[in-house]
Amino acid sequence: MRIEQMQAFLAVVQTGNFQRAANHCGVTQSTISRQIQGLEENLGMPLFHRGGQNKLTIAGERLLPKAKRILSEWEDALETIATLKDGLQSELCVAAIHSVCAHYLPPVLQLFCERHPNIQLRVTSLGSDRSLKVLRDGLVDLAIVMNTPSLPQQPELVVDKLYDEPIQVLMAANHPLAHHEIVPWPELARFPHVVFKDGYGMQRLVQSQFKKLGLALNAAIELNTLDAFRGVIRQGNMISLLPRGALAESQTDPALAVRDLGILENESSLGATILTREVVMVTTQDRLLIPPIAHFREMVRNQLIPVSHQPLTATRPVLETL
Repeated sequence: MRIEQMQAFLAVVQTGNFQRAANHCGVTQSTISRQIQGLEENLGMPLFHRGGQNKLTIAGERLLPKAKRILSEWEDALETIATLKDGLQSELCVAAIHSVCAHYLPPVLQLFCERHPNIQLRVTSLGSDRSLKVLRDGLVDLAIVMNTPSLPQQPELVVDKLYDEPIQVLMAANHPLAHHEIVPWPELARFPHVVFKDGYGMQRLVQSQFKKLGLALNAAIELNTLDAFRGVIRQGNMISLLPRGALAESQTDPALAVRDLGILENESSLGATILTREVVMVTTQDRLLIPPIAHFREMVRNQLIPVSHQPLTATRPVLETL
């Protein structure tokens, strides 16, 4: 059963005969006849008493209200898709990791709202795994996450690299490690750590780096908000490895200290580097056909530049060999 068959059926009902129905639909009478015959074959019953007036059979009478409903739903569907294609949606949903939401994304959100005043932005702060899940489930249009090996490699996904961000050490201002300008990696293993909860890319990055260096990570507390990290670390000897963007408020807190990490030897031709995370934006091919989503993506790509971003390749001597 096809929409064209339903349209032909209603046209014959409304006009009273096949020729007028053909004129109404802008097709030939033989086309209308074929559509009606095909519909009758699908249903297994005649729909019209053939004759001068083409009256409905009992099957035709039963079909008529349902055919009207089907075409009404179809017209609503066409209008909905046209609205979507024209960028007239009422909202745009974004999921992003905490530091991006707090420090890098607000200027983009402000600019988008100015340019699209009729679209409500819905931004949710989530870990990388959860952000990708709500994207896959169709609950958000874009996700800004930490790039990890677990990021799905699927042809429908569009992944834009945004920036690399150095990882630094957060500690209390009076912590024993605070006298270091650059904290050597072996020193990190001496103290308990506050880490992100399971499902956050930062947790996997830190665990992986400790394992790679043969060091034991003492993960004493798992948290999932930056306020909680700062509150716990102010209390004593715990430390945390966090991306620079997550430490903007800590830099101005007299009870906290932020230090750089020791340099890592890199087996590639790049030489020695510091530990970083890569932040990416993920959406799907079909969503980029919708103008506001495509525009938001371009705005993020053009304007989401971390503050105080510095080159990430080390230029000072290697402090330790691990």
